[in-house]
Formats: sequence, C-alpha cells, structure tokens
Amino acid sequence: MVRIEDDVQNPVTTALTDVLTTVRESTTDGEVADYIPELMLADPDHFGISAAGVLGRIYHAGDCTARFTIQSVSKPFVYALALSDLGADGVGARVGVEPSGEPFNAISLDERGRPANPMINAGAIVTTSLVTGSDKDERFERIRAQLSRFAGRELELDTAVFESEKATGHRNRALAELTLAAGVLGSGVDDATEPYFKQCSLLVDTTDLALMGATLANGGVHPLTGDRVVEEWVARDTLSLMLTCGMYDRSGDWIFRVGMPAKSGVGGGIVAVTPGQFGIGVFSPRLDRAGNSSRGVAALRMLSQHFGLHLLDHPQLPASPIEGILVRDEGESIIVRLRGEVNFVAAEQIVHEAIETVRRPADGILTLDFTSVTRVDQMAARLLLATVAEARANSFEIAFDDPSGVMFAG
Repeated sequence: MVRIEDDVQNPVTTALTDVLTTVRESTTDGEVADYIPELMLADPDHFGISAAGVLGRIYHAGDCTARFTIQSVSKPFVYALALSDLGADGVGARVGVEPSGEPFNAISLDERGRPANPMINAGAIVTTSLVTGSDKDERFERIRAQLSRFAGRELELDTAVFESEKATGHRNRALAELTLAAGVLGSGVDDATEPYFKQCSLLVDTTDLALMGATLANGGVHPLTGDRVVEEWVARDTLSLMLTCGMYDRSGDWIFRVGMPAKSGVGGGIVAVTPGQFGIGVFSPRLDRAGNSSRGVAALRMLSQHFGLHLLDHPQLPASPIEGILVRDEGESIIVRLRGEVNFVAAEQIVHEAIETVRRPADGILTLDFTSVTRVDQMAARLLLATVAEARANSFEIAFDDPSGVMFAG
C-alpha cells in the first residue's frame, strides 16, 4: 500500500506547522511517564502531528516519523474489535459506557461489577479478554492484525516496552483479578493481561494514528486501502465512547474545549477524530497530571478553536443537497439535481422543495437526479419514497434518475 502524502507546502501543512511552533513555545510543562521504566527513555522534546482525510490525503509537521508505543490509544480500536466479535449487548454486559471521573488506573466498578467504560484500564483489560481467541497468543495476534488494518500497515511489537510493562504491571493484574471476581472478565487473568500489555506496546507514529482515526471518521473504511475494517455502527459506537470517556478524568473539559472524539496514551500519543472528515495523530511525551500529552492537548485545542473542528460548531450556512433545479416545458418537467451524501437532514430539505413543487395544480413530472449523490441512508430513502405518494396525490409524477443505484443500495 502506498500512502499518498502531501509533501508540498500548502495551507494545511502550514497551519499544522504554525500550531506546532506556537504550542512548542507556549507549553513547556509536563513530565515523561515514569511508572513504566522503558517509557522514561523517550525524548521529551519530540513533537509531531499528522492529519489524514477520509479522501486519503495526509498532511504532517514536526516529528511525525518518530515511533512510540501506542499505549492506551489502543483501547478504542480493541473495543471496536470486541464489538465486532460479540455485539454491543455482549460487550455491554461486561463493560459500561459511563465516564468514570477518575484516573485511568482507578478501581472503578459499577453496581453490576462492570468497569465504568472501556477507556480506563480496568475496562480495557476486560475488553481485551472479550476478543475471540483460543489462548493469549491468538488473542493478541487478532488484536495486532486488527490495529494493523486500522493503520494500513503491519504494526510491530516493542519487546523491551512489553517486558517493562509486564514486570511492573501489578496494579493492572490486580484490576484483572477484581473483574474476574466480579464475573465480568472474559478469560483468565494472564490470558487477559499479557495481550493487554502487548497491545499497549505496539509501535506507531503520528501518521498511523491519523489513519486509524480517519478510518473511524470514514465509517470504518480505511481511506487508502479501501478495507472495511469495522461496520459503520461499530465506528459510531466507538467514537461515542471516545468523545465521552477518551481523555480520562479530563473528558468533560475536553468535550467543552475541544469537542472531538479522542483517546490519549501515556506514551505521549493522542488520536482525535472529526467524523466524516479527518483523523488527527499527535505525539509529545510530556504528560499532564491526568496522563494526557500536555502539548498534544494544547495543539488539538488550538486546532479546534481556530479551524472550527468542535463537533457542536454550527455552520453559518448548511450545505444544500440540491445542486440545482431545471424547469422545462413551462413547468411540466422539473429536474432537481442532488449531490453529496443524502441523510435525514438533507432528505428533509429535498422533500420540502419537492412538495412545494408538486403542489402546483398542473400535471407534470418531477425528476430527482442522483448522478452526483454518493450515498442515501435508509431513513432518507423512506422520506423520498413517501414524497412520491404525495406527488401522485397531486397529479404529479416523480421519477428517479439514479445511474449508480444509490437510492436503493441501503
């Protein structure tokens, strides 16, 4: 697979470079993680960022080729694998979906004995234990293979970091014991914790994280390989948990100030997602008190504020799904040219325009032209088909010009 990267200086690359320069000068706090000895060897001054669009273009700045272990950024992607294996109800019976409001390594079990969510250590260990595998080796290999599909290349294990994690992972083994006692762990303690330590020790760079995020942003389809890594509902549910729980006990502040689904790791990486648009990967090993990259948080906050990436930002002028309206034969033939992705909101605009058209007293035909439409979701299709009945009741016929068959693809 060839990664299509834009090495030419362009507005996106310039913007990323400007963000890195500003944040590097203004944010100097934070310490490299020290509770895993091998992580103490990281260069505290490394700072890189990559952005990957759902159309496959990649932009980057700074130390984007520096490799680091993925650590807790692995959690949402393993959660997605568990969802694919067991379904939402199967996973939900053992792991909750509520923000914990506590540190990532806290003992946080609900009244049913479930960890609060899959983004804290206790929940992630349970999630790992739920991935289908005959033993710990097969379970890890499935996890490694799935995270490699998200990245679009084969990810390698950092053996030194794994051994360091395994040697110092007493609290994580204790969390596994507690969840085993609560009846929610899906395997034995060792069969859960060893694959967990290994998944955290996979090596990535910021481009890997950006592409992993872009795959979620693209509804589970990798923007370069075209591989459907997970189903669309799995990508949606994973992004939901990243938005509410991905930044540990700072998740509320993160939603308020940044507003992008994200997940951080103590290796200094953060993956952030603008659904339908971009995945962003950031790396800087200096961590704040919550265990999030200090410079990474500052960079993503700046990007969100300056470039309108907050999920709840309201566009000044919503994009219209109607490309144009062509009237022929004194109004007896009307062609409405549609474009882009037609979802419920877009369909409502189309239906409004169509009904206003077909309420005219003259007989005629209204053609909805889907030539420039990329997708029609099921609810939108229902609304559009209901409009046909409305038109016919008013002696107006509606036809579909749909050469690619998108109207009935769902």
